[in-house]
Amino acid sequence: MIELDPAALDLASFVRSGDTVVVAQASAEPLALTAALVAQGDRLGAITVFVGLTYSNLFTPEAAPGFRYASYGALGAVARLARAGRLEVVPCHYSQLPWLLSAGPVKADVVMLALAPAIDGVHSLGAAHGYALAAASRARVVLAEVNERMPWVHGGELPAGFRIDAVVRTSRPLPRYPDSRAGQVEREVAAKVAALIPDGATLQFGVGTIADAVLGALGGHRDLGLHTGMLTEAALPLLERGVVTNRLKPIDTGVTVNGVYIGDEALYAHVHRNPATRLAGPGYTHDLATIARLPGFVSVNSGVEVDLGGNVNAEVAGGAYVGGVGGQLDFVRGAAAAPGGRAIIALPSASRDGKSSRIVARCAAVTTPAADADTIVTEWGAAELRGVSYPERARRIAAIAHPAFRDALAAAARR
Repeated sequence: MIELDPAALDLASFVRSGDTVVVAQASAEPLALTAALVAQGDRLGAITVFVGLTYSNLFTPEAAPGFRYASYGALGAVARLARAGRLEVVPCHYSQLPWLLSAGPVKADVVMLALAPAIDGVHSLGAAHGYALAAASRARVVLAEVNERMPWVHGGELPAGFRIDAVVRTSRPLPRYPDSRAGQVEREVAAKVAALIPDGATLQFGVGTIADAVLGALGGHRDLGLHTGMLTEAALPLLERGVVTNRLKPIDTGVTVNGVYIGDEALYAHVHRNPATRLAGPGYTHDLATIARLPGFVSVNSGVEVDLGGNVNAEVAGGAYVGGVGGQLDFVRGAAAAPGGRAIIALPSASRDGKSSRIVARCAAVTTPAADADTIVTEWGAAELRGVSYPERARRIAAIAHPAFRDALAAAARR
């Protein structure tokens, strides 16, 4: 393994024209490496950069015009690339990403990781486990940034014999989760979702303001468990106050299982070397057979819009790609397989400006099909859809739309 100077990093020694470079995501984005990648774009030739959820400001439409960008969704700051026509979205379920990059058609030539400093000779993936480790299994080159401020999290240990070709050492803050302060409508939605969650449930949360608002509404619950793909600092009060105990989970008892932590320094300090926290990859967090072993599993996700049949669109708004398939359907189907499980799709009934309804006659895209729909929640109520016919679904969903659009939707439902 070669030690490199971050100030004199020359990626041309590792990256060839035509390569696909896979970058670890979220809190595990190796910013020293990705900053050098963008800065040296003119010298690296035509390469493909596969990115995931990112909150850094490095991958902009103006930077490195010769790069081709690909991702499993237009998530976080990557949405700017999608709006500029610079992003090619590969539609896939999050559970499929490790296979796609390790044995499937998307072959990584170079992988960039971020790691926590080694403890007893073992490095950890730090705050995020994802697709990059799988991609590294067949990459020509593996580069790593070892960040002194990255937490060492159980479950993220690098496998024995894992090859790293070159490493840079840094000490810098991790990417921050953007402010997702909920408004009154989001808080009303969250309160209705929280009322559907029983004590002792094991929970999964999607990304965004609604998920954080629901976490904030669960302070009065008891003995909750967590088995999820991502958690933000909004979960920290529940972890610190003993609302989340994981005591009733028949597997991973007493342990929070999560794929990505992204938040503030307090969250990272909480998970650092904490035996009650375990990091896991998509092959475990999003695995249907694993989720099915968690009685009372409740999945909480959101969407751009929901139609009168119960289809959920989490990808397209106004003709532009703004989201992704992600793990929504993995968890919706996992909840259906779990004894007493429930899958909740929660969203405000209208756009922020009130000019358009997020309950629509027909979705622009379908992320979760009607046949998988369970419970839809807006600030106006909850529509239970399992075992319900299309005409009755349409009536129930129209009833939780914003009053300004309810008559038109009810007419569409009758048609």
